[in-house]
Amino acid sequence: MDIPVLHRLALNESPYPPLPSVRRAMRRAVAQAHRYPPFYPDDLTEEIAAWCQVSPDNVVVGNGSVGVALQLLQAVVDSGERLVYAWRSFDAYPLLAAMVDAQPVPVPLTPDGCQDLGALLAAALDDRARVVVLCNPHNPTGSLVTADALSAFLRQVPRHVTVLLDEAYVEFARDTDLPDTPSLLLRHPNLLVLRTFSKAYGLAALRVGYGIGATGLVARIRRQQLPFGINAVATAAVKASLRAADKLRRRVDTVIAERERLQSQLLQRGWHIRPGHANSVWLAAPDPVDEGAAALTAAHVQARHYPGEGLRLTVGSRRANDAALAALAGVHR
Repeated sequence: MDIPVLHRLALNESPYPPLPSVRRAMRRAVAQAHRYPPFYPDDLTEEIAAWCQVSPDNVVVGNGSVGVALQLLQAVVDSGERLVYAWRSFDAYPLLAAMVDAQPVPVPLTPDGCQDLGALLAAALDDRARVVVLCNPHNPTGSLVTADALSAFLRQVPRHVTVLLDEAYVEFARDTDLPDTPSLLLRHPNLLVLRTFSKAYGLAALRVGYGIGATGLVARIRRQQLPFGINAVATAAVKASLRAADKLRRRVDTVIAERERLQSQLLQRGWHIRPGHANSVWLAAPDPVDEGAAALTAAHVQARHYPGEGLRLTVGSRRANDAALAALAGVHR
């Protein structure tokens, strides 16, 4: 019999529902559900651009950041060309490669769970490579590509290869040598930065993400924009969330504090935890991750388990985090 799930810590979701002001905006939008949304999300694009302090011509909006990633691949990759990415990483990357008939090129992580920039660069120098993906902070390990390392990497990538910098978790990276992506975008027209409202902004079910890049690259991506692709409820929720950015930032601060507590408590319990910069904690082999996954399941805690490799534990509510700690306490000796 399946064990019921009391705590969902598998998908890196926010533990918080939308703010009251966001829910009010969503309800107002629902009342107009018989009307079509804008053909293209131009108004939302302008608001996001103003918030990011860039021109609207530098922003493309899509169905989650993964939707923008698909639009990019449709725009720049021909059948049989190569998509390079670290592995393990976000499960959607190989799926996106298949959707555009690209050849996936997974590059193993380093032993400490970081993206191997040297190996990724070597793969990107192949004549058939068209896109190389960097996930920063990295999913699932939470490791970070520093500002200097990213700058050096971008200087060496050929201009005909697009660098897809997936920053889905960037809001959770604090007190680190975080890359200054706005300045990088000015110097590298082959760079697209992906962001999402699913994680820090708690709108995962509404599917809105965006990309920031050079005007020429963004124009190519926008040609793949699905008409009526961003619904009115999602648009209203994003606009209200932008107006409530300070309150949402305080929620992020709480998640970060809980992440640090989880890491500290797991270290005390004998787990070998490296610093992470996302809204999750990564437990890696040779620690007993398979036994840990079984203990979490028995405690009604759902985590992301990679058998034999690792265990990604999303930072949830304090109650959920305490349940995870209690389950894992008896595993590691």
